[in-house]
Amino acid sequence: MTTCPTSASSACTRSGCGSSPSPNLVSAWCRADVSFDILLSPPDVGELEQEYVLASMRSGWVAPAGPDLNAFEVEMAERLGVAHAVGLSSGTAALHLALISWGVGPGDVVPVSTFTFAATVNAIRYVGAEPFYIDADPESGNMSPDLLARGLDQLRAEGSRVSAVIPVDLFGKCVDYDAIASLTTGAGARLLADSAESLGATYRGRAAGSFGAASVLSFNGNKIMTTSGGGMLLTDDERLASHVRKLSTQAREPVPHYEHTEVGYNYRLSNILAALGRAQLVRLDDMLKRRRNWRDRYHALFADQPGVRVLGGQDDTGDNCWLTPIVVDPDQSAWTTQDLGGAMTAARIETRPVWKPMHLQPVSKGWRGIIDGSSERVFDNGLTLPAGSVLTEEQFGRVEDVIRGVIGT
Repeated sequence: MTTCPTSASSACTRSGCGSSPSPNLVSAWCRADVSFDILLSPPDVGELEQEYVLASMRSGWVAPAGPDLNAFEVEMAERLGVAHAVGLSSGTAALHLALISWGVGPGDVVPVSTFTFAATVNAIRYVGAEPFYIDADPESGNMSPDLLARGLDQLRAEGSRVSAVIPVDLFGKCVDYDAIASLTTGAGARLLADSAESLGATYRGRAAGSFGAASVLSFNGNKIMTTSGGGMLLTDDERLASHVRKLSTQAREPVPHYEHTEVGYNYRLSNILAALGRAQLVRLDDMLKRRRNWRDRYHALFADQPGVRVLGGQDDTGDNCWLTPIVVDPDQSAWTTQDLGGAMTAARIETRPVWKPMHLQPVSKGWRGIIDGSSERVFDNGLTLPAGSVLTEEQFGRVEDVIRGVIGT
């Protein structure tokens, strides 16, 4: 079980929140003394994972690299249809090393989704570049191509150097890659696809993680598949993959002694965790299928509710259904996300606000961008619901009962 650490005198530290809830919201929703029986998206691991990890340990390859890491990279590249994959300690590390390898730094401007987790923007700031926030399409929550076009026009008119663009596949739905890639190419920039949340999703039949000059994945504990902690960079660019791999192992030169000609990082994924990832990859399709089932059930539950929609737009057939966020229009609905979140907490069922936009975050606000309020409205009225692949029918029945009690059906 997990416990929400929020108190009325502190900002919410639950993943994806970071807000300072009002006292009534804390008491009704983010209770510090609540342990949840049903979690939002817990890891889905079992006997196969144990077999793979135990075999890796017995092989003696407990160092940061080894045959399971090599195999995991090959298997993931084949799955997604890219030439190269580099296993790293996190998706954040993948973003960071891609930007470093491309020489992005002070003086560069990087348009980026404002509706995202902090890691996306943090990586830009690690290299000393300037984030330039692009607001969301209100239906999908993903970066708006129209607003990106406006932002690129503004930056071009200013004479700013746009070196890369980083859109985020929000909650497992791919961005409009055709439009965004065209705009990025027109600006003379590289597209770095933050697909940390979208493994298993597709866009027009093509796998998430295969777009742009490079894409990144996350295998954090709450993702579709996990390596406990970890991430990956994917690309068709052999030079980029080789440089990222080198940087991730402290940039050691290929000579017998320890020789370093550039600053490196301790960012490599361990062999044992890669073994866990290999087992998860075998089971990925089944885990996706289970999450899709819960998504469809939520669609049915809210179908007749005025002002209530599942975030992602009308067509979510290509989504991986990592999380299922709903958005409730308080002007049309008789209940709010606070009502539902409070009822869920009382029933010991975990929910979570959607990402707080980066232009509102205390640590990241103040940067420029093209903001029209779309992500703020979703943040104010959004809520993510339990949708993990380990969720049972009995547990989902409990979730349904709480929802029906709130919506009155």
